[in-house]
Amino acid sequence: MSRRFDGQVALVTGGAKGIGRAAVEAFSTEGAAVVIADIDAAEGEALAQSLPRTVFVATDVTRIADAERAVRVAVETFGGLDILFSNAGIVMYNLIENVTEEHYEREMGVNFKGHVWMCKYAIPEMRKRGGGAIVCTSSVQALATQTTVAIYAASKAATLAMVKAVAQDHAHEHIRVNAILPGSVDTPMLRNAAREFDPNDVDGVIARWGNMHPIGRVITAQDVAKLVLFLCSDDASALTGAAYLVDGGLMAKLPVILPDS
Repeated sequence: MSRRFDGQVALVTGGAKGIGRAAVEAFSTEGAAVVIADIDAAEGEALAQSLPRTVFVATDVTRIADAERAVRVAVETFGGLDILFSNAGIVMYNLIENVTEEHYEREMGVNFKGHVWMCKYAIPEMRKRGGGAIVCTSSVQALATQTTVAIYAASKAATLAMVKAVAQDHAHEHIRVNAILPGSVDTPMLRNAAREFDPNDVDGVIARWGNMHPIGRVITAQDVAKLVLFLCSDDASALTGAAYLVDGGLMAKLPVILPDS
């Protein structure tokens, strides 16, 4: 079994569920000590207790003090920080005319400001280690959107711009920064969205959404975690300032249906 991260310390925000949980489990399996940063204490604590060299810290990434504490826990518990998977995210559906200040602040706060605060505190600790790797979760909706997600899409596009800029600022310090752009991923967040469409047939909604992807299914959290671990590994030492699709071909597809030839 690969142990690409022996001796390294990883911090994963939104690490209690979905993509974050899959990444936490994968980093742990490959030898990393892991800090789970999440607002869900029950899920986060249970996951931490199930894995070696893993701790949970209650974290609202919109709060600068919480971001600082999460990084401090990594340093005080495991001696430093090598990897940040800044993954916490939410989606809130609304037409722009109905968006409230609270809606705007929360969605932009989790999906964009969270990356800012986490990078702010992670980078100085990575500098002390002689380098590191950061991956921020964006979305295919930074490139093309569905309806009623104006703020979500804006937050994901802002993430891409930030990643490019931060990567340029810190490449000379051997700190690499990349973004991932998932398509529809089978997570609790996606299932909550599916429940809005048909509370009696969530699996059916997920299957229909999966059929929109050329591979014929939605993405799994483990699919995404594999990409994250690659980007954080030495195999990706030449990769920084870029965005990587993990979308089952969704962004390669035009919404045009022609008769079979």
